[in-house]
Amino acid sequence: MTTIHLIRHAPVAPEFLVNCYGATDVPVAPVCERISAGLARVLPRPAAWYVTPLSRTRATAEAIFAAGYDAVGLSLAPAFIEQDFGALQGIAHDVLAQHLKRPPHPFWIIDPDEVPDGGESSTQVKARVGPALEALAARHDGGDVVVIAHGGSIRAAVAHAMDIPMRAAMHFSIRNQSLTRLLRNGGGWHVLGVNEQVSV
Repeated sequence: MTTIHLIRHAPVAPEFLVNCYGATDVPVAPVCERISAGLARVLPRPAAWYVTPLSRTRATAEAIFAAGYDAVGLSLAPAFIEQDFGALQGIAHDVLAQHLKRPPHPFWIIDPDEVPDGGESSTQVKARVGPALEALAARHDGGDVVVIAHGGSIRAAVAHAMDIPMRAAMHFSIRNQSLTRLLRNGGGWHVLGVNEQVSV
């Protein structure tokens, strides 16, 4: 059995929240030490650790290390990067609807099947995250894996594990620094927890 522990990165710096940032590399706000300490306490030891190419995931991992988890090497997991919104990235949220091809999902900024110009749909995110999730489980068979990722890619991982469309997975809330745990065994995937809030 392999357990994948998915953590959404810490909140983005407030001045960047007004625009759609998606796969843009934007900095985090000061990371909550209390939540970082809680994650340091509950995350398994040993574990293989992964971050995405975006600096906000590495900053979140380093905050957990600083809060009490013995630092380990961080490997890259590019397939877990946030959804690429293409031409929509950099557009202010209050005018984003004017640039959409169809109404957005109630719990996401665009419809899960909309493909922005130069970008990807949420459904396409699931298509890249699913095989990467399977590969991690196979590579670390019998162990624990920690992946610092993003709201979109974590929902995609849950959708893959549950074999549900992204339209349904959008109903899961994935808060910053929350923990989602997926267990892979010979019979498939078990969802152990989604959007768990951990603190001391």
